[in-house]
Amino acid sequence: MLIKVKDHSVTGEEFELIQNTEYGFLETSPQPCSDKLPDYYKSEDYISHTDSQRNLFEKVYHLVRSISLKKKLKLINSCSLESKKLLDIGCGTGGFLKTALENNWTVSGIEPNEQARKIANKKTNNSVFETEQLSKFKPSSFDVITLWHVLEHLPNLENHIKVFKKLLKTNGTLIIAVPNYKSYDAKHYKQFWAAYDVPRHLWHFNKTSISKLVSKEHMKVLKVKPMWFDAFYVSMLSEKYKSGKMNPIKGLYTGLVSNLKSIKTKEASSLIYIIKND
Repeated sequence: MLIKVKDHSVTGEEFELIQNTEYGFLETSPQPCSDKLPDYYKSEDYISHTDSQRNLFEKVYHLVRSISLKKKLKLINSCSLESKKLLDIGCGTGGFLKTALENNWTVSGIEPNEQARKIANKKTNNSVFETEQLSKFKPSSFDVITLWHVLEHLPNLENHIKVFKKLLKTNGTLIIAVPNYKSYDAKHYKQFWAAYDVPRHLWHFNKTSISKLVSKEHMKVLKVKPMWFDAFYVSMLSEKYKSGKMNPIKGLYTGLVSNLKSIKTKEASSLIYIIKND
């Protein structure tokens, strides 16, 4: 065991993080069984499953998300494309799919949460499906597959990577964004680091572990990009977990320090991996 971390969002339970010797990521232990896992998402504070803007924190979240959507669109547009077919795994309420659809992409999404899926389908002409649809797509169907802070939620990790490999076209692009437990803010907040988010986050990645994971399926990380906003969001939430109340100034300061340090270390709070299918 490396560290004990509390579920600050729903249950207050404690979980251990242990090192995976093969890949180098951290594993949440014990991991909830599949029929219990949805219970850990039953929180009004789980923003990605709603479009609510009840307070300043959520309003800022949605403002930042609108900026991020433009950056994500620019990223997928920069990929070498054949037919602009996109699959977004864990698409939430469909904001990214809607943006892509409006920019001439053919879109499909996977979202297990029923409430979020209903909202997403209203935005995407019913292009969002339950998880079972992954086995129904034809092989080599997509130019780009994206997972924006989703891979850390998925059980049966190696099997999912195999599925993404199968669904990608030759020379297709897999884009994965995940928190980075080697970042300054992770080391600063330790067990209070909000991006551990146990037990919803089953795995906790670093750059080496992502490269090893995808290389097993003959895919290669071409580029790693920082997600600058995440350091601020995660640090503010971490301050709340640590002290029991919001301290935005202290959180913003820590986020700034984390970003400045990551310019040299290349260890931002969250990282985007651009992965090519060989």
